[in-house]
Amino acid sequence: MSEAGLVVVATDERAGDRSESETVDVGAWAALAEAALRAENVTTGELNLVFVDPAEMARLNAEHMGEDGPTDVLSFPLDGADPAPVGARMVGDVVVCPACARPRPGELALLVLHGVLHLLGYDHACAADAARMQARERELLAAHYRRS
Repeated sequence: MSEAGLVVVATDERAGDRSESETVDVGAWAALAEAALRAENVTTGELNLVFVDPAEMARLNAEHMGEDGPTDVLSFPLDGADPAPVGARMVGDVVVCPACARPRPGELALLVLHGVLHLLGYDHACAADAARMQARERELLAAHYRRS
């Protein structure tokens, strides 16, 4: 458990054999998610970060979003539409499909941050909200993500 009661659990639940280039460093992505939460003043709570294959992502996308096919990231807040006070909450789940990520450096980092920000109430339904969310993603990437 991290200090102050913030827990980020990351798991790679993709089925099948993968090459070395498809390895997901769950520890690094958990650290990035935790850094983003702390930057947003979330100091207690739990976040599950799960990496899945396209078949599982398509199933989740159909079940929860009513959309066909896989997507790159889904977020499931546990505190619902009205988040608990800053610093004390069950954060939720972020599900990422690495196979759906665009093949560019930092894309998985962006997806992890995007999912975390959705859990914290950020959205991109209108242009102003999208600009705010994208600006925060860029700030968090610059502050907490180092490409290897």
